[in-house]
Amino acid sequence: MPVNKQSGSRMRVTEVEEFVRNPPPGFSVETLGSGYRVRCNEEKSLVLIDDFQSCGKKIVFHNSLGRKVKMHNLWEYSSMRKSLLSKEIYLLISACEEQSSVSNKKAARELSVVKQYVVCIDGNEPFTKWQLERGMDGTISSVAGESYRVDIDLTEEMESWAAKNLISDDLMKVKPVWRDASFTLKYYSDALFDFPHWLGFSKRTFKLRMT
Repeated sequence: MPVNKQSGSRMRVTEVEEFVRNPPPGFSVETLGSGYRVRCNEEKSLVLIDDFQSCGKKIVFHNSLGRKVKMHNLWEYSSMRKSLLSKEIYLLISACEEQSSVSNKKAARELSVVKQYVVCIDGNEPFTKWQLERGMDGTISSVAGESYRVDIDLTEEMESWAAKNLISDDLMKVKPVWRDASFTLKYYSDALFDFPHWLGFSKRTFKLRMT
């Protein structure tokens, strides 16, 4: 299976096994008894990856903020926004297959993970930075007085990447379903009457394009 393939020059996709075996500049990997601890240069990289299992090993990205980032005041939001617009952003995205199973006479769809990828996008690249700025400005109406949740979605870009780079791969015999192909910003306001949040109207999504 190809590794470290790119979508244009704005997105890098690397299999987890290859990432751990041959970490990119600015990253180091420490082998532990039960898995690996990955460290990075925090001045240049923003890691949004939760702890996960791969090939029976637990992989922990040290100082990762996780895929869902919580902010509670304007300073935290401003700091996060600055990081998004100036650093390389790292995500863990899984390619899955849909499987049908029958239990208690009810058909249920289950997702089976086939491959996991570390995906990097450069928040400081002009086109990506413009999209992030526009997306945040367009979905976050008032960080001071309203709670919100914003999902930044890369699903379509992963589908496009797979079509170009996994043409001869076994994974493309069936169209993969991409899991966790997004990251989330959550801002919690202390406003007393935050009706949009209570009613579920403060959830927003915007998509990132790499081409």
